Amino acid sequence: MEYQDIVYRLDRHVATITLNRPDAMNALTMNSYAELEDALKRTDQDREARVLIITGRGRAFCSGDDVKQVMTDPETSRERAEKWKVRIKPAPTPLAEALLHFSKPTIAAVNGPAVGWGMDLALMCDIRIASERARFGEIFVKRGLIPDIGGFYCLPLIVGLSKAYELLYTGDIIDAREAMRIGLVSKVVPHDELEPAAMDLAARIAGNPPLAVRMVKEAVRKGLDYNVAALGEYHGYALSLLFQTEDHKEGARAFLEKREPLFKGE
Repeated sequence: MEYQDIVYRLDRHVATITLNRPDAMNALTMNSYAELEDALKRTDQDREARVLIITGRGRAFCSGDDVKQVMTDPETSRERAEKWKVRIKPAPTPLAEALLHFSKPTIAAVNGPAVGWGMDLALMCDIRIASERARFGEIFVKRGLIPDIGGFYCLPLIVGLSKAYELLYTGDIIDAREAMRIGLVSKVVPHDELEPAAMDLAARIAGNPPLAVRMVKEAVRKGLDYNVAALGEYHGYALSLLFQTEDHKEGARAFLEKREPLFKGE
């Protein structure tokens, strides 16, 4: 697959996927999801790749789904509707499943805002390093939706139930220092030092025996004992209902119109 929305690089056993829609704050389109999934599978199968870094180009890590494209592009409305139906089947979303089954260490180098699915993307990585410019927000509730597995499963494991509920219920956005304080990220570095810091960590991991590293990751997963299929089934069920609500439509309209939404519970 030729990539348009991402840049893929492999150097000295470290693969890097860079989200490459800087003018849209690296918001995800259906094409972006497909390219990320393809790059993950490519990396997982490549014996030369031992560690994966995911980052973003420009001022954002990832601002989540491209709401403007999803809600307003009339030329692709039928195709888009069909693709969204695929996404809300009672099964894990393909990209989430690819991330959660990925067999090698993953590092999110969060260079700027990571909100919505962008935060889920970071949460589903094994390790998160943040630039001082990073921001994090599980803003799904403000659009009348729920997060993907990254939000409702990984987040409570990372920061604990109380803080996870607070972030999920409010949709609040926190800065890098708060993310560090609650254990959401491993470290915060000056913006210009983010890439070297991520590469240094990746190189140290890549220098260890690849099979042992992969078995460490699998052992941790078995210890957590999560059922991706069951989690994905509930996620699909919830979205199949929520996408049809007036509150979801109002949340999306309010975002595009840059105003506060008025939710009615219907």
